Amino acid sequence: MPARDHLPLDPIAEARRQWAAHGWEAAAGGMAAVTSLMRAQQIALARVESVLRPYGVTFARYELLMLLHFSRAGSLPMAKIGNRLQVHATSVTNAVDRLEAAGLVKRTPHPTDRRTTLVELLPKGRELAAKATEELNAQVFTQPGLPADSVTTLVTILAEMRHEAGDF
Repeated sequence: MPARDHLPLDPIAEARRQWAAHGWEAAAGGMAAVTSLMRAQQIALARVESVLRPYGVTFARYELLMLLHFSRAGSLPMAKIGNRLQVHATSVTNAVDRLEAAGLVKRTPHPTDRRTTLVELLPKGRELAAKATEELNAQVFTQPGLPADSVTTLVTILAEMRHEAGDF
């Protein structure tokens, strides 16, 4: 990611100030929280995508590979993938199409349920997932941009937000 010039002020703090100045004080904190969260997501995703780019996969496809990697059989039904990754069936189909075209996974019929299609992790996909994980761990996950105690606090806060939204 190219270096950026640092801004002379925090634009989200300025937006919060403006929100309050325009009579929306009650919503200013929430606006700043949501906007900060969205900007932090952009920053984190950019870091992750820069590591994954040489492997030819997006974070969404990497997550699918890792889900299959962690499964006991190395394969899962398409519907279960969508449920576990919390994405729409169309997104699963798109990701599987691309991973299959790259020779990382393959679709197979379920041995006992003709209505179900399994997605199987191929050796090339397992190898890519392992290498990408090593790099993500080294370049992003062990140094996410916060001290360890702040990471714990952030995960707790975000879990609370996700729980309140009915995520789990």
